[in-house]
Amino acid sequence: MTTTETGTGLDGQTIADPSGQLHPRPSSDNAFFGHPKGLGYLAGTELWERFSFYAMQSLLMLYMTKYLLLPANSGNVVGLATYRSVLEAVFGPMTDLALAAQTFGLYSGLILVTPLIGAWLGDRVLGRTRTVTIGALLMSAGHLTMALESAFLLALLLLILGGGCFIANLAAQIGGLYSPTDTRRTRAFGIYLMALNVGALAAPLIAGTMGERIGWHWGFGAAGIGMLVGLATYLLGRPHFPPDRLTRGEKRDPLTRGQWVTIGAILITLMPRILAFAAAQQAYGIMVVWADTAVDRTVGGFEVPVTWILTADGILTILGVLFANRVWTRLAARGREPGDIRKIGIGNLMIAASFVIVGLLASLAQVPIAGWLLFYLVLGFAYAWIDPPSKALIARYAPASVNGTMFAMSALAGALGFFALGYLGRFYEPLGASLYFLLTALMPVVGAVMMLLFAGPIQRLLDAGERGDSPIREGDPLPA
Repeated sequence: MTTTETGTGLDGQTIADPSGQLHPRPSSDNAFFGHPKGLGYLAGTELWERFSFYAMQSLLMLYMTKYLLLPANSGNVVGLATYRSVLEAVFGPMTDLALAAQTFGLYSGLILVTPLIGAWLGDRVLGRTRTVTIGALLMSAGHLTMALESAFLLALLLLILGGGCFIANLAAQIGGLYSPTDTRRTRAFGIYLMALNVGALAAPLIAGTMGERIGWHWGFGAAGIGMLVGLATYLLGRPHFPPDRLTRGEKRDPLTRGQWVTIGAILITLMPRILAFAAAQQAYGIMVVWADTAVDRTVGGFEVPVTWILTADGILTILGVLFANRVWTRLAARGREPGDIRKIGIGNLMIAASFVIVGLLASLAQVPIAGWLLFYLVLGFAYAWIDPPSKALIARYAPASVNGTMFAMSALAGALGFFALGYLGRFYEPLGASLYFLLTALMPVVGAVMMLLFAGPIQRLLDAGERGDSPIREGDPLPA
């Protein structure tokens, strides 16, 4: 096994922790609102990547149900008949709405599965910087290919492969900006989440409006241009990123028992993410189709485009992060700030509450737009309690040799949630909107119970793994 470092990164102000991972010196860089300058460039890159992603999220279900899957247009899509027959052979007969939901879930899920391959490329073959660059180029090509309805399935494939190269490697570079004892790490992922949601709120407003009011392909083209801007931002920031620690060769140093304990504990914290994603991401799939006819979107005589509400979702999530950071700071001053594991449990409870709200509202003949916004308010605040703590746990505890892989595992947990979402979409029509959303609320409740009841034991496993302790006795076989 050989280890090499690529890229200038952090102006040489780095130190190595006991595992060999490079970090900046604790006080070396505070140029970006008290954080390393590299965080600004990485957050800016993620802003544009999320602009492109949420442009797709806001338009995809509407595009399929209102245009692409109509009899007059579906025959123009290369391979669509075969694709549908394969899905129906696996999942059974589908209505057009069920096919659209299944496609939405598969696309969104697979874009979070392929980071397992991307993390391997970043850690072992190309380095994170090159892998992120390739991912951005593939995603740009995918968005621009969406302009050709005949190439719809090819466009989704390019986006899935590009996301795989991009997602885990970018997040892992944030963790490398901080020393192991730097307490700014969770706050850094909060800033990252806010930048993400700037892109998320801009996407429906710009790409969503262009797609709904001018033409679907204009919206998808805007997403492609946004991804190219993100790539330019990333390349400008390269001197401020951690050096790529590239491990080559057929063998790597074996993980210790303590590291296996750490990995197992992190995987436990990711299990509620599956249930949270399966519920929360309904807000950008089935719910958009429901709201297109069920929500009274008229304000002052103007009918608000359905995709604009997703802009409000981005704004509310940013406010949620700011509010959560303020709450955590005040609680920390009193010595009462919950740990990251309990924060994840609280976030799951908030997601459940949001779906109870919309489930009750859906029983009305016409849902007021203010009620639908209340749903996004609670949901947006929930993200602040789930996403930054989850990423901070991985960045803090995951062994250096598999850090990118563990971020990919986090993405895989989200993918499983999307797959569940796609399958559950078939029950929307027979159950009706109100009952469907109320049953959806049950999923994050299970995740909340898991995190709140077992926070102490999970944290002890993480601490034991970091110290090198292990509940596995000497002579016991290591996990496969």
